[in-house]
Amino acid sequence: MSYTGLNLLFNLAVPIALATIAQMLVIMVDDIDLSIGTFVSFCACVTATVLHDSPLLGVLVLGAAVAVYAALGALIEARKLPAIVVTLGMSFVWAGLAVLMLPAPGGATPDWLRTLMTVKPPLLPMAILACVLLAVVSHLLVTRSALGTRLRAVGGNARSVARAGWSVVRLKAVAYGLAGVFGVLSGMALVGLATSADANIALRYTLLSIAGVILGGGEFTGGRVSPVGAVIGALTLTLAASFLSFLRLSPDWQIGAQGAILVLVLAARLLVRRRAVA
Repeated sequence: MSYTGLNLLFNLAVPIALATIAQMLVIMVDDIDLSIGTFVSFCACVTATVLHDSPLLGVLVLGAAVAVYAALGALIEARKLPAIVVTLGMSFVWAGLAVLMLPAPGGATPDWLRTLMTVKPPLLPMAILACVLLAVVSHLLVTRSALGTRLRAVGGNARSVARAGWSVVRLKAVAYGLAGVFGVLSGMALVGLATSADANIALRYTLLSIAGVILGGGEFTGGRVSPVGAVIGALTLTLAASFLSFLRLSPDWQIGAQGAILVLVLAARLLVRRRAVA
């Protein structure tokens, strides 16, 4: 429980938490995103190459990626396409672009990003403070703002939102665009910690982000999410992975162990709910 120990335990919590919030924003509007892992990998490759060598061009590329994400949300709603299929297809697109940009592991972290991600504030490590700040910001965005209320309403009852005069297509574009922003930040944070990038660096983030949202109290029923719970879920998964590594459990078994932990937690939550209803 020392400063150094906490830093080691939660070292990768920030990028996972950012990816979890991105997934939460999509689940909030009653969709699911199967491309967030490859999208984060693509953003990491851009950060380690283009953003490092030419900052202005890198910002433009990342901004264009966010715009594509927003357009994807609008397309899904306008054409009534299944989000799970569209995002699965986009995962191959992002993966292909990441491989084209960085065929082999490499690149370098921008100096300012490395400094930001490795700063050592007093009392608590950077990872924990950043996650607390992320939880507060996402909570204010989702539950305390007018925009967050409309987005949750889209997930809960899109027809009522349309009858109230709001454009569901536009709101879904905003939700996906915000998810893209958090995905970009996740990729940048990951490069800031890893000091390099790889086209497959964040593939596990897709399942981890979904697990984090559900573990934190969210549901696949649109509109029922908890930003603070999602961040706590991400921290829990990070902590579980760290303990499994310290126990020297083979990486081949770590994913299965994380899945077993998730199943047990969700089963316990279901039992608690049933007893409360009874």
